[in-house]
Amino acid sequence: MNKKKKVRNQVAILGGSPVRSSSFPFWPQFSKVEEENLLQVLRSRKWERHEGCMVSEFEQRFAELCEVKKSLMVTNGSTALEIALTVAGIGAGDEVLLPPYTFMSTVMSVLLVNALPIFIDIHPDTYCMDPRLIEEHISPNTKAILPVHLAGMPCDMEAIMDIASNYNLIVIEDACQAHLAEWKGKKVGSIGKLGCFSFQISKNISAGEGGAIVSNDSALIDKCFYYHTCGRLRTGMWYFHSQPGTNRRMTEFQAAILLAQIERVSDQMVLRSNNAVYLSKKLSQVPGINPLSVPEFVTCHAYHLYIFRYSADAFAGLHRDIFVKALQAEGIPCSTGYVPLYKEEFIKNTIRMRKFQKIFGPSRINQYYKYLSGVQCPITEKACNQQGVWIPQSVLLGTREDMDSIVEAIQKIQRYGKELH
Repeated sequence: MNKKKKVRNQVAILGGSPVRSSSFPFWPQFSKVEEENLLQVLRSRKWERHEGCMVSEFEQRFAELCEVKKSLMVTNGSTALEIALTVAGIGAGDEVLLPPYTFMSTVMSVLLVNALPIFIDIHPDTYCMDPRLIEEHISPNTKAILPVHLAGMPCDMEAIMDIASNYNLIVIEDACQAHLAEWKGKKVGSIGKLGCFSFQISKNISAGEGGAIVSNDSALIDKCFYYHTCGRLRTGMWYFHSQPGTNRRMTEFQAAILLAQIERVSDQMVLRSNNAVYLSKKLSQVPGINPLSVPEFVTCHAYHLYIFRYSADAFAGLHRDIFVKALQAEGIPCSTGYVPLYKEEFIKNTIRMRKFQKIFGPSRINQYYKYLSGVQCPITEKACNQQGVWIPQSVLLGTREDMDSIVEAIQKIQRYGKELH
């Protein structure tokens, strides 16, 4: 009898019964509308944007959703960032300010235009770029700020735009995780010079892959268009290439899926937001669990991820990574998230390339190596190595009972997890 009771109360990772045996809502979601749209494209035999109408229609619809004049669909979010930087004039020798707590594409897009990333630590309450730290990193080579609306949380764009204005810097928003999020009632992506989005498989609007660039500057979007379709003008001859460019076009099949996806995005956002607010209220009552704060200026959080901060002290010193494995064993999808980007080898390996040696010269390259080895971003280090716990957005499409099961699983680990040491 005692033995059975012990197993029932034991954490699942050590042989106990998990809190959940059923799955959360699946992602991606689709309906007959996606099927019908795909079949329409298939049967039309017009599979690429210049012949079909789906991409152009989605560009118009997405621009309306983002409350901007124009949008352009491209192959993915990484491409969107690279094109935006290129068209904005960021290039060889320039420096771009960005957070180290983001996906590698944010940094790689800077390197691909032969510029150097300079890292600004994140705010401890939001995990977005901390604007209080920006000015001390501005140099004569600084040309742009690349804020990331992490997990659907808009950055403090008022502070960032003020700094950019004072120093004549270009702001390009990485909104790849923040579809329809708002800062003081303004849609993210519409505040800086250009905004970039992703439709990769995990995103709140998804076609498996795909990306978008948005702007209120129609001339800039036209330049992006030329670049993404081999330098062709919108009305020019097929083999007339007036501008430098490459092929980064979205297909009609992707747009067909996206046109169906946006029909349900508003309802999904409301559901995610309501569940996130409910979950935060419940988790805030658990010692050692602190959901990220949502500042007053965030009038709409997209909740691509639900992130909370974990404190080992309240869990008998249990390391965050072991806590996450135990939570996964209880049936809760979660992860530890990013690593500090300035520690990633791909940056040094890229800088070692011959073209960078020629562009910057040995002295500046050595200076940048020294900079990388001395980057100090303590909040990022804590988020990556000790505190941050991620729950994917699809979980927030569940029920209140689903949210309660997350709280129950965490409380169970807190009660019975001492044996995990």
